[in-house]
Amino acid sequence: MKYSHIVWDFNGTILDDLNPCIDVLASMMNKRNLGCISKEEYLAVFGFPIKSYYEKLGFDFSKEDYGIMANEWSKLYKAAAEDCGICVGVAEALNYFKSLGLPQYILSATEHGMLTEQVTSLGIDGYFTELLALKDFHAVSKVSLGKEWAEKTKPDRVLFIGDTVHDYETAAAMGAECVLIAAGHQCRERLKVCGVPILNSATELIEFFNQNNI
Repeated sequence: MKYSHIVWDFNGTILDDLNPCIDVLASMMNKRNLGCISKEEYLAVFGFPIKSYYEKLGFDFSKEDYGIMANEWSKLYKAAAEDCGICVGVAEALNYFKSLGLPQYILSATEHGMLTEQVTSLGIDGYFTELLALKDFHAVSKVSLGKEWAEKTKPDRVLFIGDTVHDYETAAAMGAECVLIAAGHQCRERLKVCGVPILNSATELIEFFNQNNI
């Protein structure tokens, strides 16, 4: 059975926002005297739920409200990510899937309003049937969103494209196949535990798709 639907993660998969995320995190850590963080350390620790990953870095939510901090992050991130483009290879893949008449979706832990704004500013909103995102900036999990979509849409065969272990977990909960790209917010070593194909970048997506679309 050939693929019937394509579901994309957004941050780190479509949007090339790794460096701004590290910069914002470094700023927030510096403000709280939590030291510095390197790119390698970020890739090794980033995960979902976001609150847990912050706690691993030393953020103490017994002393500050996580919701207030999440809003602080969103303001800093919005400014830092303004000039971000899409990841290499994504434009070609979007066009290719569109040429095949495949419906494409974004499933993201980003707040819905921010996601809509970013997708529109990138000029890629016309590729997507629907944007599925959270109602706040807490970035808890997108598993329930994915399951709801799958139950409503009842797709035949879904390819989920992401860059984190949580993307794999979401795909599994949806009954979707998953391919991960080791050029986003988690390193290849962490992605290996998922046991699914891992690409170096989105430039390999079309070839991967054609090899597996049978």
